[in-house]
Amino acid sequence: MFQITAKEFLNPTVVKMSIHAPDVAAKAQPGQFVILRADGEGERIPLTMADSDPDKGAVTIIFQIVGMETTVLSGKNAGEFIEDFVGPLGMPSHVEGLKKVCVIGGGVGCAIAYPVAKKLHELGTAVHSIIGFRNKELVILEDEFRAVSSRFLLMSDDGSAGEKGLVTNALEKFILDGEKYDEVIAIGPVIMMKFVAALTKKYGQKTVVSMNPIMIDGTGMCGSCRLLVGGEVKFACVDGPDFDGHLVDYDLLMKRNSMYREHEQACLCRLTGKEAAVGK
Repeated sequence: MFQITAKEFLNPTVVKMSIHAPDVAAKAQPGQFVILRADGEGERIPLTMADSDPDKGAVTIIFQIVGMETTVLSGKNAGEFIEDFVGPLGMPSHVEGLKKVCVIGGGVGCAIAYPVAKKLHELGTAVHSIIGFRNKELVILEDEFRAVSSRFLLMSDDGSAGEKGLVTNALEKFILDGEKYDEVIAIGPVIMMKFVAALTKKYGQKTVVSMNPIMIDGTGMCGSCRLLVGGEVKFACVDGPDFDGHLVDYDLLMKRNSMYREHEQACLCRLTGKEAAVGK
């Protein structure tokens, strides 16, 4: 059992929690994730660690309430316990030896992008950050990104926060301003990463994306998180989650990510007592 030591709603659907997990905190690196269960009846879900404090034995997770398990998890409060918290899993993000990097976060993907930007900043890398959201109400971690970035842009689809437009608009502006990056790191919705990669390929900018498809055991045994990278089968949980953004088959990944949508919706409806809208 692992105790929740702090809980905060960053917006109406995104929750930040601190979990007391000393063994995980001692080894956690940016880009790695945990597999957790909220209670003994719960399903396993992967969540990338947003931060860690080895001295306090604390790991920070940030998650969006979208399905049954995240709904159950969001109902727990500081002082309560979660059943399982296994990690760190996955390969750490490559951050050594980079002089200038553009980190792009989309929506709740910013929770994964932030620890990478923070680590790069600590290593003395020039960090340019772009974060994007649908509207002002959904913005998270703006102050945190500003603190570790020498150049920063906040984008929103409707213009209610920062500049109006997509993260790709901001990235192209940076590139046309003459910025050249050792890497562009994009983390967010699959469709966002697909279009970031298409843009950076046009300008010859190396790009890394973080793949967070369906995972179950987190050790490469179940095959649920398989994807095609450069025509080869890879497993996000053990080969990644970071991959060359120009080689990922995004269309196949989007199809795989939607495979269990109806099942997840049905489980959530059983939990909440609402009728499922089948096929929607």
